[in-house]
Amino acid sequence: MFKSVLKIFFALVFTLLMAGSVIAAPPIKIGALFSVSGPAAFLGEPERNTAQMLVNEINKAGGIKGRQLELIIIDTQGDATKAVQGVNKLIKDDKVVAIIGPSTTGDSMAVIPIVEKAEIPLISCAAGIKITDPVKKWIFKTAQNDALAVARIFEYLKKQKINKISILTVSDGFGSSGREQLVLQARESGFQIISDETYGPKDTDMTAQLTKIRGSNAQAIICWGTNPGPAIVARNVKQLGIKLPLFMSHGVSSKKFIELAGDAAEGIILPSGRVIVANQMPNKDPQKKAMLSYVNSYQKLYKIEGDHFGGHAWDAMMLLKSAIEKGGDSPAAIRDQLEKTTKFAGIGGTFSYSPQDHAGLTKDAFVLVQIKKQAWTLVK
Repeated sequence: MFKSVLKIFFALVFTLLMAGSVIAAPPIKIGALFSVSGPAAFLGEPERNTAQMLVNEINKAGGIKGRQLELIIIDTQGDATKAVQGVNKLIKDDKVVAIIGPSTTGDSMAVIPIVEKAEIPLISCAAGIKITDPVKKWIFKTAQNDALAVARIFEYLKKQKINKISILTVSDGFGSSGREQLVLQARESGFQIISDETYGPKDTDMTAQLTKIRGSNAQAIICWGTNPGPAIVARNVKQLGIKLPLFMSHGVSSKKFIELAGDAAEGIILPSGRVIVANQMPNKDPQKKAMLSYVNSYQKLYKIEGDHFGGHAWDAMMLLKSAIEKGGDSPAAIRDQLEKTTKFAGIGGTFSYSPQDHAGLTKDAFVLVQIKKQAWTLVK
């Protein structure tokens, strides 16, 4: 009898100890590098908000395998030097197991050597094709490649029988990468670039470049940049009375661009992830359920719609969650599981990574949208 009581007693003690160890399990630390302030805040703020919203939801539901997530966010301010300082802190001091971000191509390229050396998986939220091409073992991305955006615009232009274009690109990492793809694909697809102009990230007037374009025989203008430059271009186009169709990149796929451009935004066409026109997508679209859930959750929490850029962070967090659930929380296991991801229907597209592809999307990740009466309309 006494032995039976002892067995029960020790069993209870063991159970309590095990329960205590689960409760006391340390959190899984995830790093985040976002441009929350500065000129790229329209990217980083929704990314920060989205990532924190998801972490709160995951933790409220019990975490991952009973462990809570701890999101450590660093504001890079869109500055490559601050991004490098931030990534070193996350790796050396905070001991994160994975990193999401940065928000911009320039910041992402700056931190890649450090992340690769430390062997920590990073999922960039920036668009530049060079982030994952050529493939880098520890680097993935969720933002659709600028190469895919160019392909989508050119596909549309061909249908409109337009083959003479002028391009106007910003002289930063995003703009340079976009220009490279515009020139390359124009040559491959039979488009003639009539005028190849650039502007600086801090420029406040592009009338000189646009006056040259106005005097050419171009049939369309493609502007490649992120706010506020493209909004200035749109206003200058209207002021100069230029009637050529104006196309923008996915770098302005948020309501912020419409606010900055005002009436000059009317009629502009650009490639974007489906999320900003989620309610216009057919019910059979594999992304629609996730997109509407995200948009509604973000609206409820932040009183504004979730957008294309916040969607990059949603995809990064959910891809990490899936990888940790399947393989554990060691950096190597997370990396390996990310690379095995197939047919993940997210906000930015349906992702299928592989050892040869750490971007995971095709041009079908983009739709073309047009601005009509200060709202997004799907181009069919």
